[in-house]
Amino acid sequence: MNSSLLLNLSLFLPLLGIPLILLLPRQSAKVLALVFSLLTLVCGALLYASFPGGAAGTHEVEFLYFAEAEWFTAPGFDISFAIGVDGVSSWLLVLAALIFPVLVLFSWKRIQGQEKLYYLLLLLLQTGVLGYFVSLDLLLMYVFFEMVLIPTVFLIGIWGGAEKQAASLKFFVYTLVGSLLMLVSIIYLGVNATGEGITTDYFVIRQALEANASGVFPIEVKQWLFLGFFISFAIKTPLFPLHTWQPAAYSQSSLAGAVVMGALLSKMGTYGFIRFCIELFPEVSASFAPWIGGLAVISIIYGAYLATQQKEVRQVIAYSSLSHLGFIVLGIFAFSGEAMSGAVLQMTAHGVSTAALFLLAEMMYERSGSREISAHKGLAAGAPVFAFLFVFTVMASVGLPGLSGFVGEFLILIGSFGSAALPSFLTVIGTLGVVLAAVYLLNLTRKMWFGPAEGQITDLKGAEVALLLPFVILMLWIGLNATPFQLQINPGTQEIVRVASERASLQTYDDESAVPGTPTDVPAPVAAPAVQH
Repeated sequence: MNSSLLLNLSLFLPLLGIPLILLLPRQSAKVLALVFSLLTLVCGALLYASFPGGAAGTHEVEFLYFAEAEWFTAPGFDISFAIGVDGVSSWLLVLAALIFPVLVLFSWKRIQGQEKLYYLLLLLLQTGVLGYFVSLDLLLMYVFFEMVLIPTVFLIGIWGGAEKQAASLKFFVYTLVGSLLMLVSIIYLGVNATGEGITTDYFVIRQALEANASGVFPIEVKQWLFLGFFISFAIKTPLFPLHTWQPAAYSQSSLAGAVVMGALLSKMGTYGFIRFCIELFPEVSASFAPWIGGLAVISIIYGAYLATQQKEVRQVIAYSSLSHLGFIVLGIFAFSGEAMSGAVLQMTAHGVSTAALFLLAEMMYERSGSREISAHKGLAAGAPVFAFLFVFTVMASVGLPGLSGFVGEFLILIGSFGSAALPSFLTVIGTLGVVLAAVYLLNLTRKMWFGPAEGQITDLKGAEVALLLPFVILMLWIGLNATPFQLQINPGTQEIVRVASERASLQTYDDESAVPGTPTDVPAPVAAPAVQH
């Protein structure tokens, strides 16, 4: 099947299900949501299979560029519907396609009342997430970025916990303020990029910023524009000190909202750092890198410390995510091929393990009626399958060799040590986060599952194990054989680092053979269709 068609189907199939949900009886809402989310997953899997792993190319054709159509046709406007996929976004696309059918199945008998609204919001949210990861027009990216806000707020505020209203309001205010700052930067870029009308074309703006022929983008202006994007993405990730919305949102949200925020929305932030901060503003990113690296290290240590102090399972997952996302941000701003490759791989790995942890925590809550860690003690003997899958997922999150969390963090740390943009001491301090992660996650596991039993829960059912199985497979696959992932990721990340380092006058990373999974004798590049403007 044509790759362009596959990408468009992946993006628009969830939207096609929304009018049918509105028109047909309430009982059909979940069936329609499952059908359209599964069709999206099939298209995403076929799209991944068609991606030429190991295909390198110039910076202008690193995308498998699939679709571009006029959006604004008014004179003086160059605003198009432009979408494409590269190695940085390919697995994030697959992850977003996988998670939503799992959420629909998990919600099958659990959502009683307002089913139409609930499943409609899931499909709308899936479209927003998928569209953001493939957007190659800044205004289009902003539309998809905002599209995820309202469904997420409702998933927190309607189906959340006792303090859901306060949590949803805080999430809304933080995210909206950040996105408005980014909108200001996009408008300024659009008006000044060419001097001949308004354009939000990603490639045109990137070229204009690099050339700066008219002198409208001095370094001081670029710094303010960069901050507009950076603050928005730092809130979404979240990154210290813009993380304070996260613990309440994660703990008070419905299961679907928590999974989407932890596994996908946080990756919208880290993906934005790469695509829109480093690629558009490499020199500013490099000059701010030590400061951003410092914030990343604070997130690693502070998040890990707070995770050790929590009494609820979801709160531990929230602060654990803050810590692990700090590693990803550190790798992104190291300006190293190894570190950025590890950061992109870790985005997928963290999304997989976080989604599984939230599902397991919710299954535990349904059995015990409590999210307090102290309410669960010595449960492994009565629920061995549950205990095994929980421990397995925790080990993947800790970074046990052979599981998904190890490879990405290892590459991040190795690449960051040799970084020309970051002081080495930041990486040394950040490494302590690996130790602390083992402390709080293993301590959580010990308290809940081992020792003298106080109470008993039923073991996982076959249907519940089936929901977790895709995540288990991915945790094993990434840990035991990361090469297929790296074959897709490395060409894109290394080209980004090479070009960004040259523009920022940093030492370039050019030893491709040093990054695991990068072929040294790949066939001739498979060039994507040229971008026309």
